[in-house]
Amino acid sequence: MAGPGGPGPGQDLLVGALQDPVLRTDGMSIITDWTPEKARAFGRENLSFRHSLHERPMFDDEGLARLLDQYPRDQLGVFTMGEDPKAWTTWRRGAAGNLSGDQLLDAAQSGRIWLNLRHTNDFVPEYAALADEIFAEKEARVPGLRTFKRDLGMLISSANAQVFYHLDVPLVSLWQIRGRKTVWVYPVADPYVGELALEKIVLRETAEQFAFDPAWDAGAQVYDLEPGVMATWTQNAPHRIENGPMLNVSLSIEFMTPPALMRANVIYANGVLRRRMGARPKIQDGFGPVALTKLAVARGAKALNLQTPHVRHLPVTFGLDPAQPGVLIDRAVG
Repeated sequence: MAGPGGPGPGQDLLVGALQDPVLRTDGMSIITDWTPEKARAFGRENLSFRHSLHERPMFDDEGLARLLDQYPRDQLGVFTMGEDPKAWTTWRRGAAGNLSGDQLLDAAQSGRIWLNLRHTNDFVPEYAALADEIFAEKEARVPGLRTFKRDLGMLISSANAQVFYHLDVPLVSLWQIRGRKTVWVYPVADPYVGELALEKIVLRETAEQFAFDPAWDAGAQVYDLEPGVMATWTQNAPHRIENGPMLNVSLSIEFMTPPALMRANVIYANGVLRRRMGARPKIQDGFGPVALTKLAVARGAKALNLQTPHVRHLPVTFGLDPAQPGVLIDRAVG
């Protein structure tokens, strides 16, 4: 999961790099149930949509195996996890080794792993075109929407695998392609996540995964995702995911908008002010004078390296057995 990193060359910290929409010329929409109400609420509320991506052959077994062969192996995230939704420290990192795309897909179908292909749109031309198509439609449908820092990721995961309670700094949409999963989305408020916890995540002082109380499920909005359903939720909303008893394939898309990046910078500045000056700042939405002042604080703090991020590097603790799909081979951590 990505944090609010610095801009790339030539990008402004506030608005980033904007891309011109490239709409499909056949008149077909990817999302099939846009309404004016959903368009106005997009990026501000928890929403679900119907889509048609699951009908595309690029997501069949042959297409997924080809993708796994094309995607840079040193970028591929391979993970496993325990079964208790509270035990987020059982999230472990592995290595794919020299397994082929077919073998990796077999491992996901047979074992308990989570394959995370971040920024697929940066590495595979077919997925770059798909990202352009998706974002062109969003920007054409949602009044005034401009997106940047776009990350189209592919998730290929085993039956009953899960992602523990966590939150993301950017905006997120999750598109179900194959299989079924349940997503619990929680309010951006105490006790689910407090402002102090949010600051620690934005400042990268701690992991995006953190302690979870199952009693909080009573306050969650629950989405049962099946092929052809997409869910998106409020920025920074904590959430967790459990797969159904079958292989799951999903698109996880992260992105920023000017208001979303402003919010991330306000939270960053709040963390700096709390730590450096003992202040008790609050989060401001929008582009008012206080928020713009905090943008300047965040820019200055980053330029001066006032905050040292504590990036969590998970060690590689297992490999995948090429002869027995889904079997993990434990590795000693040196």
